[in-house]
Amino acid sequence: MKKYFHVIAYPIRVLLDGLMFFPLIILSLVSRFFQKKIDIGIGPEPIIGHKYQKKALQMYGYSVETYVNSVYFLTKDFDIRGDLYLPKYGTLLLPYLLFMVVIFRYKCIYIYFNGGSLFPTIFLWRAEPLLYKISKVQVVVMPYGGDVQELSRSNNLMYKAAVSKDYPAFRFRRKKIETRIDMWTKYANHVISGCDWVEYMYHWDTLVLAHFTIDEEQWKPGENTIGKSSRSNSLKIFHAPNHKSIKGTKYFVSAIESLRRDGFDIELIILQKVPNERIKEMILAADIVADQLIIGWYGMFAVEAMAMGKPVLCYIRPDFEDFFINEGLLEPDELPIIKCTHRNLKQKLIDLIQNKQRLDLIGDKSREFVMKHHSTKSMGKIFDHINRSVGIRPSGN
Repeated sequence: MKKYFHVIAYPIRVLLDGLMFFPLIILSLVSRFFQKKIDIGIGPEPIIGHKYQKKALQMYGYSVETYVNSVYFLTKDFDIRGDLYLPKYGTLLLPYLLFMVVIFRYKCIYIYFNGGSLFPTIFLWRAEPLLYKISKVQVVVMPYGGDVQELSRSNNLMYKAAVSKDYPAFRFRRKKIETRIDMWTKYANHVISGCDWVEYMYHWDTLVLAHFTIDEEQWKPGENTIGKSSRSNSLKIFHAPNHKSIKGTKYFVSAIESLRRDGFDIELIILQKVPNERIKEMILAADIVADQLIIGWYGMFAVEAMAMGKPVLCYIRPDFEDFFINEGLLEPDELPIIKCTHRNLKQKLIDLIQNKQRLDLIGDKSREFVMKHHSTKSMGKIFDHINRSVGIRPSGN
């Protein structure tokens, strides 16, 4: 049965979409007059940062829940998990059931450009903006990466090549990604952008460096590592790529192997698909964290490392940095990232080894940067402004 499940799933999904269309319209109309208990729902992608965004919103008085269809290996820390309520073959019904929960429970939802709870459906996802309008659920849409990366809009050839290697089937999603960007840009109540996502989007209501939010109390420097960088002659670098080509892992490996052959005491530790607590342990033990060398902006992994006072190696595209400076989100020379490319990485590492006392200073500035731009307080303030702009006020629950 399991072997043929995917074969028969498609026509079943088509049938379910047809059967559920009018009931969902009716339920959306009913929910319009229903007293929704929760201010904000965040989902349905199982992204680890949602729990931090939840805390940020709660700091400003909002009642918040996170909800997902299913979870990844990184974390299972979500308030509503659809995969716990239905057996495996019952997941065909999950998008519709989770949608019903959303429209009766939340005043506003934060979703990605993939869409809300109906994103796995065959054609009903196209009606989702209308259904939220009918149900009076406000929609804040934000990107996370693959949901907006319509690669024909990018001139980053190295990134295109990397995606082709890591995700060769991604090319089949281009038209759907394009359609969903247009749909949610037009029909969402508020659009957030930032990061390298600006290259793929053509409109936003709120611009941030990235909506990455971190709990600065959970992710903080360890007392036993203060001043550690300047006390040792060795250098330990930690890299945790979720996709090796996209992160430029081969360039980190090549540079460090070359330095080891030259006699430098340097170590590269690479981990993939491990729980987030393990990632935190490895960041704490490292001297430097290696983020990526292809995309052109820093990601959540870099934010976690900077919050713990660790220097981060990352390729920062100059046009992105200039753009955010011109938009008033960054001060010149404020970004504490150790900026590098695949071409100059080896020399950058030699400079750091020879001037290792710099690492603690960079780490201190990194922590300050996160507190200013990605802490629960700073991001909560932005989310609060967005919520008020769409008519949502904190309930204080």
